[in-house]
Amino acid sequence: MTASRKRLILAACILGSTVVTVDSTVVNVALPAIRDDLGGGFAGQQWTTNAYLVTLASLILVAGSLGDIFGARRVFSAGLAAFGATSALCALAPTIETLVLARALQGVAGALLTPAALAIIVTTFPEDERGRAVGAWTAWGAIGFVIGPLIGGQLVDTASWRWIFAINVPLVIGTFLLITRVVPAGDRGKAGGAQVDGWGGALCGLGLAAGTFGLIRQPAVGFGDPTVFLPLAAGLVLFAAFLAYETRIAHPMLPLPLFRRHNFAVGNLETFLMYAGLSLLSFFLVLFLQQSAGYSAVAAGTALTPVTIVLFLFSTRFGALADRFGPRLFMGAGPLVAAAGMVLLTRLGSDARYLTDLLPPLLVFALGLSMTVAPLTATVLSGADDRNAGIASGVNNAIARLAGLLGIAAVGAIVAARYGDSADSSEGAFHLAMAISAGLVAAGGLLGMFIRNPPRKVDASDCPGGQLSGIPREAAEHSHHSHNPRRETVEAR
Repeated sequence: MTASRKRLILAACILGSTVVTVDSTVVNVALPAIRDDLGGGFAGQQWTTNAYLVTLASLILVAGSLGDIFGARRVFSAGLAAFGATSALCALAPTIETLVLARALQGVAGALLTPAALAIIVTTFPEDERGRAVGAWTAWGAIGFVIGPLIGGQLVDTASWRWIFAINVPLVIGTFLLITRVVPAGDRGKAGGAQVDGWGGALCGLGLAAGTFGLIRQPAVGFGDPTVFLPLAAGLVLFAAFLAYETRIAHPMLPLPLFRRHNFAVGNLETFLMYAGLSLLSFFLVLFLQQSAGYSAVAAGTALTPVTIVLFLFSTRFGALADRFGPRLFMGAGPLVAAAGMVLLTRLGSDARYLTDLLPPLLVFALGLSMTVAPLTATVLSGADDRNAGIASGVNNAIARLAGLLGIAAVGAIVAARYGDSADSSEGAFHLAMAISAGLVAAGGLLGMFIRNPPRKVDASDCPGGQLSGIPREAAEHSHHSHNPRRETVEAR
């Protein structure tokens, strides 16, 4: 295969998976405009974000198996077509209920794209070129995380919130034409014994959806209402059934024995706490800036850019320091520094000025995040053996997305229960959300102090973006072992 064709394949994979990253962040800046146009109040804003995360988080592990059965190009092409169609549905949604349904379907399509893109890169590039290709893919994913709110803010201010979804359609069409032209179709069913854990995905998705519905509904009617306690109970039962089911089948989407390993279990719990705090910061800060502080959509979308700049500049360096001195110090101190930045955000008022009031706390938070993400991801991967690096990264990625879903639903319920449907525009609501976020992130730092020195060497400097984007190099290098991880035995240490 020629070098130019490889570059085109990489470009198609970058374009296809970056739209997933962009759409996980672009919508936050448009939430006030969506509420003004379609109604739905604070609950509608939560569902617009969470419907996408429910299906994306619960199906991303299942989607990895589909490429083994049907071929990565087929799955990637199907995901692109579905993402374009559901983006059009979002753009044309006449009601908040229609938008929420379209966002859930968009999450299903997004779940197909990331693992299929990785599979295409792994099969296209030989081992000596793969790390650089995956690095470029991951870097552009991180860029998508940053430019999402910037693009969204510009479109909301100059045109309409509907364009944040409509703009996906031409991008998807161009990527679809490119992928069908340059990527070989591959062999169908080449993984032989690969199977899709459909029941596991259904139980997980329904359990998350039911629990999320109950949490978002609760502030309006209280816990005693059957539309609250019944979905909450159903969510717990379904998720418990999912975990039980995963222990009984031969081909689970979630290999639970991995959690018997100390660093893997502790690292994933810290991941959950850290990424819950990060998601809450992104969700509530953008709402607060627009609806209380009077910022434009562009200004609110730009507000978090320094966090990503600091992450780009320093996360690799902190990763190298963690490789030298061990991850425990950075996984313990980093979240505490980040939590301190969140505590400083509780002092913001409706007259907040960016340079003097908002930027300093964000820089403190960004410093703590940069200290944490690379050592955290590397430690989780080192907790699995090299043959399970791919599935370990997939589980960690799913947990990071799940953290955002449950964090916004649960903390949103607490905030809305205290401040009512106007919670998204209240200073007190924002301060409470940041205080809870700081507590979650600080708890992650306390957990980090219990990390053991990794038994297997994984360079933290190769995981600069953590689970914010793409996949770490270690996972990509062993993906050809772990596309069908159910064929392997995972032994506890």
